[in-house]
Amino acid sequence: MTNINGKAYAMNAITPMKWWKTPVLRAFFFVLGLVKPLQADLKNLSFIHFARWVVVPRNGFPRLSEKQPAENLRYDYLIFFSNFNGTWNQYIDAFSAVLSIGLNLIWWWSEKYPGAVPVTPFKEYIGRVQFDTDYYYNSYPRAATNDVKAALRVQDAVDQFARTSQSLALGDFEKAYVEFLVKVQPDLGSTGMAPVGT
Repeated sequence: MTNINGKAYAMNAITPMKWWKTPVLRAFFFVLGLVKPLQADLKNLSFIHFARWVVVPRNGFPRLSEKQPAENLRYDYLIFFSNFNGTWNQYIDAFSAVLSIGLNLIWWWSEKYPGAVPVTPFKEYIGRVQFDTDYYYNSYPRAATNDVKAALRVQDAVDQFARTSQSLALGDFEKAYVEFLVKVQPDLGSTGMAPVGT
């Protein structure tokens, strides 16, 4: 299925914006990069692998050969890339509910952007500006971001248990092993395919 690789969904959205708005948006991105607390809400959405916005100026598109005519575009373009776990609807709902202010500060400069709230016009807008991802690589397609984090916690716990249990007497080992199992049990999820949905 387009845009999906295992549990991961890839999103690409391209929105036009008037050229004179680009410096304002770039200034906002600069501040966003410097002031790390402004990124906290986005980073706290643990189902997101990454999200990135890029501005391509109207005269910044490459010409692949001298034979390709130069384009005379009216707009600069804001390109949004993201990979996440879950369905498209869940992702857009979370963006609208948690990041509406930040999204508005970024996409407000794009043409015909309706705002992140209410969510229905926002979803319709994203649906119009989104382009399918026909192919992309995912190292762990059957594992969500949280699955990978859980696996790393289990590995750390196994390593620690191996270091501390070598010299234990049989009774102490059994007790330590049960404690180890209780500690890692919440992280022993199952991997597999993502739920089907849009």
